[in-house]
Amino acid sequence: MADDFMQLEGWLQPLLDRLTDAERRKLALDIARELRRENAATIRAQHGPDGEAWAPRKNPMRDQRGQLRKRKAQSMFTKLAGAKHLRAQVEGGDAVVGFAGRTERIARVHHFGLRDSVKPGGPQYDYPARPLLGISDDFTKQLQDRLISHLAGS
Repeated sequence: MADDFMQLEGWLQPLLDRLTDAERRKLALDIARELRRENAATIRAQHGPDGEAWAPRKNPMRDQRGQLRKRKAQSMFTKLAGAKHLRAQVEGGDAVVGFAGRTERIARVHHFGLRDSVKPGGPQYDYPARPLLGISDDFTKQLQDRLISHLAGS
């Protein structure tokens, strides 16, 4: 996948250089928004950008009496996938998708499978790696098509 980006970058760079800064910024923001939307969908589906399902939760959702909940449990990352926490922005001409604020630490722990406390001052737990952000092969193809169509329209 990295080779595809290198080939794409070498081929499209002269065309991208002809765009004005405003056009380049708008294109980068559109791409960042699409990438945020795709990553949010994979987070809600509880699988990584490569399509692999995440490791299941250790404890299923239980009600106050300790009984398993009958309704479908929500994704443990439902709120993280929202636009409040998962941000799409442009920094210096680059499209950036990432988590904002203190949710960045939580996302980092789960993305890389690090050790963290379950609650402040509570027991430590080794969380399994659950890749939250990434670029899928399908998105790479969509990105190539989008760049070509944008440059053809310019």
